[in-house]
Amino acid sequence: MNFEIILVALALHTLIWEKLPHWGTWFNRLLALLPKPLQALYEGWRCPYCFGFWAALVGHSVTQIPTLPLFVERLAAQGMIGVLAGYFFDALASAVVIQIGKLGISALGWPAIKGEQASVEYFGQK
Repeated sequence: MNFEIILVALALHTLIWEKLPHWGTWFNRLLALLPKPLQALYEGWRCPYCFGFWAALVGHSVTQIPTLPLFVERLAAQGMIGVLAGYFFDALASAVVIQIGKLGISALGWPAIKGEQASVEYFGQK
């Protein structure tokens, strides 16, 4: 199993939907300038599974590195339909792992946030 595309997609999701909107106002102003269909696409892809599917599909197409290489190779042996099915199912599997990764990061972040809040309450502002 290859994790390169999964890690890149998870990092991109974190950057685009969790970090950039809070790093000043430039990103949010840029989003406001986009046409309504692109704004809707941005909101729709907030879901790590949805974004992960498309990011994995593009990543696999560009790099030729599937998440499940043996599975993709066996489907590719069936011809063009197998190649397309391999890309599709590989992207679905990657999306599941990306979703699990996002849930794991969120689960680990919760105790850290609570600890930071308790520290600020006890010691005051930094």
